[in-house]
Amino acid sequence: MKSLKIFFGNEDRVGIQDFVLLDAHNSETAFLDNLKKRFTEDLIYTYIGTLLISVNPYKELDIYTKKQMDLYMGVNFFELPPHIYALADNVYHTMLSEANNHFILISGESGAGKTEASKKILQYYAVSCPSSTLLDTVRDRMLMSNPVLEAFGNAKTMKNDNSSRFGKYMDIQFDYAVGGHILSYLLEKSRVVHQNHGERNFHIFYQLVEGGEEDLLRHLGLEKDTKHYSYLVQGECSNVSSINDKNDWKTVKNALSVIDFDASDIEHLFGIIASVLHMGNVHFDGDTKGYAILNSNAALRWVSKVLSPFTVDHAIYARDALAKAIYGRAFTWLVNRINESLENKDSERKTVIGLLDIYGFEVFFVNSFEQFCINYCNEKLQQLFIQLTLKSEQEEYEAEGIGWEPVQFFNNKIICDLVEEKHRGIISVLDEECMRPGDATDLTFLEKLEEKMGNHPHFVTHKLADKKTRKSLERGDFRLLHYAGEVTYCVVGFIDKNNDLLYKNIKDVMRLSKNPIIQECFPATEGDSRRRPETVATQFKNSLLRLMEILTVKEAWYVRCLKSNDNKQSGKFDEVLVRHQVKYLGLMEHLRVRRAGFAYRRRYEVFLQRYKALCPATWPHWRGVPAEGVEKLVQHLGYQPDEYKMGRTKIFIRYARTLFATEDAFEICKHELGKQQRIQKRREFRKQKEGYTTRCEAKSTDNSEYLAFVRQSYLNRLKDNLPKTVLDKTTWLTPPPVMTEILRQLNTRMMVRKYVRGITPQKKAQLQQKVVTSAIFKGKKDSYPSSIAVPFVDTRINEQDINTRVLQTIHHERIKYSVPVVKYDRNGFKPRPRQLILSQAAVYLVEEAKIKQRVDYVSLKGASVSNLGDSVMILHVALNDPKQKGDLVLQCDHLFEALTKLAMIANKQNNIKVVQGSIKFEIQACKEGGVDFSTGQEPMIYKGKNGHLMVVSDYFRISA
Repeated sequence: MKSLKIFFGNEDRVGIQDFVLLDAHNSETAFLDNLKKRFTEDLIYTYIGTLLISVNPYKELDIYTKKQMDLYMGVNFFELPPHIYALADNVYHTMLSEANNHFILISGESGAGKTEASKKILQYYAVSCPSSTLLDTVRDRMLMSNPVLEAFGNAKTMKNDNSSRFGKYMDIQFDYAVGGHILSYLLEKSRVVHQNHGERNFHIFYQLVEGGEEDLLRHLGLEKDTKHYSYLVQGECSNVSSINDKNDWKTVKNALSVIDFDASDIEHLFGIIASVLHMGNVHFDGDTKGYAILNSNAALRWVSKVLSPFTVDHAIYARDALAKAIYGRAFTWLVNRINESLENKDSERKTVIGLLDIYGFEVFFVNSFEQFCINYCNEKLQQLFIQLTLKSEQEEYEAEGIGWEPVQFFNNKIICDLVEEKHRGIISVLDEECMRPGDATDLTFLEKLEEKMGNHPHFVTHKLADKKTRKSLERGDFRLLHYAGEVTYCVVGFIDKNNDLLYKNIKDVMRLSKNPIIQECFPATEGDSRRRPETVATQFKNSLLRLMEILTVKEAWYVRCLKSNDNKQSGKFDEVLVRHQVKYLGLMEHLRVRRAGFAYRRRYEVFLQRYKALCPATWPHWRGVPAEGVEKLVQHLGYQPDEYKMGRTKIFIRYARTLFATEDAFEICKHELGKQQRIQKRREFRKQKEGYTTRCEAKSTDNSEYLAFVRQSYLNRLKDNLPKTVLDKTTWLTPPPVMTEILRQLNTRMMVRKYVRGITPQKKAQLQQKVVTSAIFKGKKDSYPSSIAVPFVDTRINEQDINTRVLQTIHHERIKYSVPVVKYDRNGFKPRPRQLILSQAAVYLVEEAKIKQRVDYVSLKGASVSNLGDSVMILHVALNDPKQKGDLVLQCDHLFEALTKLAMIANKQNNIKVVQGSIKFEIQACKEGGVDFSTGQEPMIYKGKNGHLMVVSDYFRISA
């Protein structure tokens, strides 16, 4: 296949820049060939639509300069070669234009480059976003949080010298101010006390010992040699050529200062790190009864007291459990302190871009509890990826009126259920074993799994396997068939790691510490409850479910990172390894979804602007509807009916070859147009002298060229002397006779457009709401004019002011708006204060902890208000169910705001009526009531003699 001269720019012509345009899009071999071809030329980025594939080159590339950033700022996504800056820029500008929230999911194996991709995106936003002293301070802190979190949360593993041993989700907040918030997931605390051969503990331990100043080390009682510390030498690779611990120490110390940690915080934090190292050097002997004993060192007496009368094994367990707990809780404290420094104190609503840099799928020689949790996390993310990809693609086809062709893909829900299902999943079985009385062990846990999972197609153990498979399984193993392939887990340690319990007397001693961070990490209130704390696996499962909730309400973007080889060798492309990653990351499925019928789709305006020169009817300008211009263009090019479809706003082209032929024709056309322009310029030069002598005469063949020159000269002078504002009517340059007033009009329109483009997302959202309000109430309700200047707010009731029980009941529907109201009983019209809550799915009327009425939007027929200045509204409910309560009669001080929100959330703009005189409402099926409206000296609401609710308003009531 010929190299693609991509449809927006052609600087990068190696292979196919967007896999959607790959003719053999069902061929995994063609997919890999294209990746390899580009990788060989150091082109590590390739698209699948808006998904970005990144192949780790294991070497520095000169593609992340400030010049590169400038190049990609504000440019159409496909106009330049694929790059992580292009994706970051497109996410940012889409967020600004649509005023909604987005997230970027960065995924891939350990060592594939996820952390680096996250850094590049953060760095791009730091440079490209608006600048001020405040914004720069917060951005510096956000950037500096990276080396700190890497120091405390990353470590060398067999596959990656800087492997993230925790999951990180960061919300980057934009708008008037900037800020951020970090959520962390499942720090691998077991690494503190044990490392496999060829691996290290967390970076910070080595940085402190190797880079710490002499005075600091003396103060902490440390020596400048890692070999003295048991917790640092188990992997036998304290020194790594690719890691400079001394330099990294300086970076971390500087970063802590930038993030606003004071000297006291830093001293106490490193004191904790030192205490963990000292703890690892505590060794135990056994006395005559087998109990653990220590020497008489006074500093260790408290340890003896806490650990007595333990056996040596119990004492070692308690020591390591304490070391893990101290480090884990200190890490949580560190994340919370970073969040405080990044907090955006602006109370206004902020749009965010979430950045998810989370552990990649892991398969080691021995896989334990941590790998089980990490790979479960990847199953959940894969499930979300397929759901959101299919959903967004199907929604685009439906929105454009294009037929959708179902795509076959592997639904990994069966694996997620195997792990997380209540009462039946692996986590539930593990928790039961951890909590049951008696001697639960890792092997009894495995036996319970075999009882419950015996027939599951994705689960096998030594006992359950056939003869051939049994040879590859130890008796203490179980194997899961993940979407990414088989992984064998050793159950040794599962029970202890899942319990992660500290002895109560150890906690009591920790609360006596003079270190304020330790005091925060071990609060006095902890442990007072008789309820057993959640296990690690359940905590992780619940935090993952919360993460899924966070992500599903945002627009998704993806960066898929691939390892080019397992040896971190530059220039080497291991096809077997890459093929495996392509398979388990679901890239072929994603490509099939994107190619579900059509290889290419573009908005009519963009397509026409690109290719209009190919058709006489559209060149040089098309004055009509863009869709009609595109239809003329493709008919002129000879597109066959099966090659394309016309959507509502876009053209869809089925075959990549059709687009290639169009692009080839455009390249030829550009060459011809360039030649014609050069000939035309020579003609213009020859005619200039002739034109000057007849410049004052009517336009003719003799002076037309010169008059064009006059116009051009005037325009060149005008561009540097344009009025600065729309209201400036005095500084316009006097035009020559051949120029007309139309230029002034064009300039005014341009300045108006510039003003409109400068409107902030918040202001835009406010105006959009006010437009809806105007469409419903303008010229119809007396109090509408006085409401115009009153801004709408996001909500009138904060979530902390809504009862917890109510929040738990409706949280899954996502609350969009809440406001206090007075509800009038349908019979006696007794006024009762209530909360009106609008979720994504329904209207709720709430009294403290009780939901009094729920009306889903399908059952909401509409709303009615009077034409006067009162603030009463009636919500009409379809009585499809005999149990359904009748219409709601409400008084709301923010009537225009509440009904506008309702109209937009429930799509009921055409169902809100302004009525004169009286409004009837349904008390229940076949029984009506009424509300009568009138004006008077003062507003009042009461029950009339006719049994109706009487609403009296004056002309001066303001209802926002």
